Amino acid sequence: MPRVLGSLAIVGLMVGLMIGRLTTPDPVQLLEVVPAVDGVAVWFSREPKLHGEHIDGTVALLFDALGKPAGGQLKVNDKDVNWRVRKTDGGLLLNLVAARPLRGQWKGQEVDDRWRLEIHLQEQ
Repeated sequence: MPRVLGSLAIVGLMVGLMIGRLTTPDPVQLLEVVPAVDGVAVWFSREPKLHGEHIDGTVALLFDALGKPAGGQLKVNDKDVNWRVRKTDGGLLLNLVAARPLRGQWKGQEVDDRWRLEIHLQEQ
């Protein structure tokens, strides 16, 4: 009798793990970062959790997503702004840095089964 109960417990655990694995959604993926006229557009596979701050004149956004590190440059009012995406313990961190203090506003929306986060920058 103990072997039967032990076998049933193991089979039940395995079935529960398989069902849990099937119902867990795929992690959010960073697809691309596209420079725009006054900021940047960040594309994701679906809506990520987001935390954004203004830190000492920079704009920092932390996404609960997976993706590859990247970097680049864009223009705001004909002045250079550097952006960089890097992996952290909390997800992906997007930093927007310029020679002068920046302020940013961000807004996300679903477009064609993907999530687009638009970040508009302006000088402080």
